[in-house]
Amino acid sequence: MGESDLSRIRWRCRRGMRELDQLFDRYLKHAWAHQSDNDRIVFLRLLETEDDTLWRWVMGYEACDDAELSEFLDRMRKLPY
Repeated sequence: MGESDLSRIRWRCRRGMRELDQLFDRYLKHAWAHQSDNDRIVFLRLLETEDDTLWRWVMGYEACDDAELSEFLDRMRKLPY
């Protein structure tokens, strides 16, 4: 994946909600470069989720019913700041 692809992904990560923006930025900064193709696909699927749903998942107000996305979010939350 080239730099222009990564730039497009960074743009898609901009949500205008501080919590989501910070979480996605941490993921791109600390994990994206060494993720498997499958993990990258899961992340891109996560980006397809509506902002309000993502926010409820990230804040713990609602459980994600997709086991793969839920496990991925758990790993994202553990990334360093």
